[in-house]
Amino acid sequence: MSTTNPSAQTALLVMDVQPSTVERYAQNSDLLPRLAQTIAAARAAIIPVLYVRVKFRQGYPEVSPRNKLFAGIKQRSSSFQGAMMAMEIHPAIAPLPTDSVVTKLRVSAFAGSDLEVLLRAHDIRHLVLCGIATSGVVLSTLREAADKDYGLTVLSDCCVDSDEEVQRVLLTKVFPHQAEVLTSEQWCEAIR
Repeated sequence: MSTTNPSAQTALLVMDVQPSTVERYAQNSDLLPRLAQTIAAARAAIIPVLYVRVKFRQGYPEVSPRNKLFAGIKQRSSSFQGAMMAMEIHPAIAPLPTDSVVTKLRVSAFAGSDLEVLLRAHDIRHLVLCGIATSGVVLSTLREAADKDYGLTVLSDCCVDSDEEVQRVLLTKVFPHQAEVLTSEQWCEAIR
C-alpha cells in the first residue's frame, strides 16, 4: 500500500491487545490511546477493523505440552474464569458490534482461526498490522501473510515488545523486506 494511494481492499488488524498482554508489555505506554485514534481513523475511512485474540476452551484442550509458550500459560492459569477475562479485547479499544473478532489458537493471527475466510469474503488484499507483541503475533502474522501474497503495512508505534532491541531490529531491518513500515500518524494521514 502506498501512503499516497490507500487501497479500498485494506483491513486494520488489531492483534492480541488483551488485558494480559497490555499488563505485561504496555502498561505504562501510550499504546492504547494511539490504537484508539488509529482505529477511529480506520472506521472514518470505512476500513474494516478486525480484532484478533488468543483464547482457549476450558481446560485448554488445544494446548499441547510440547508448545513451550502456551503450555506455560496453561500451567500458570489458576482460575479459568480469570484467564478468560484476560483473553478478551482490552476495554480501552473495545470492538463495535460491526467489527469482526477473530479467535486464534497460536501465535500467528491465521493459526487455528477463520481470519483468511473473513479476508477472502471481503476481498481484502492489504493488511495493516498492529498489536502486542512485535516479536510474537506481529512477526508471525506478517510472515504468514507475506507468504499468502497479502500487501502489508506495519504501524511501528502501534506495536510493542518487551525487548527494545528486538523491536528496533524487526521494525528497521526485518519488516521492511515484506511490508511498508509507517507510524500511525503517517497512515492515518494517508487514509484521510
